[in-house]
Amino acid sequence: MRLTEINLILENQLLNINMKKTIILMAVLFASVSLHAQSANAIVGKWLNKDKDAHIQIYKNGNQYFGKLVWLKNPNDENGKPKTDTKNPEANLKSRPIWGLEILKNFNYDDGTWEDGTIYDPKSGKTYSCKMTLEGNDNLNVRGYIGFSFIGRTDIWTRVK
Repeated sequence: MRLTEINLILENQLLNINMKKTIILMAVLFASVSLHAQSANAIVGKWLNKDKDAHIQIYKNGNQYFGKLVWLKNPNDENGKPKTDTKNPEANLKSRPIWGLEILKNFNYDDGTWEDGTIYDPKSGKTYSCKMTLEGNDNLNVRGYIGFSFIGRTDIWTRVK
């Protein structure tokens, strides 16, 4: 075998190795993009609040996340009628039903945190800035705050299975 033939064989082997590396790199890149998309939607589903008296369905609308009350342990008031938003500071909203109420609004996903949204507390009638983080697959840390996130309260919601 001549030296040029050996060089050609070595160049072909090197080319094959580089192609394999490129394919592996592309596969890893694709997998990481897919994982990011999956983790952004990881909060989508039904959650039980910390008081265990309500289920909140979190869903995606466009690029943002929202949540509404879809189950109440005690859906009716003392008169047997569906509970309404009586604590709301806006008079025209006091008669709207609690069941089906959108309490989480406008969350954006950024590197493991759903942020820049708001949470409405129908028990107090107040709206707070809010951010959420997952702890494992089944615990959602929901932090409501005024102004700065270190001045607030975190509730842990559990995934409904």
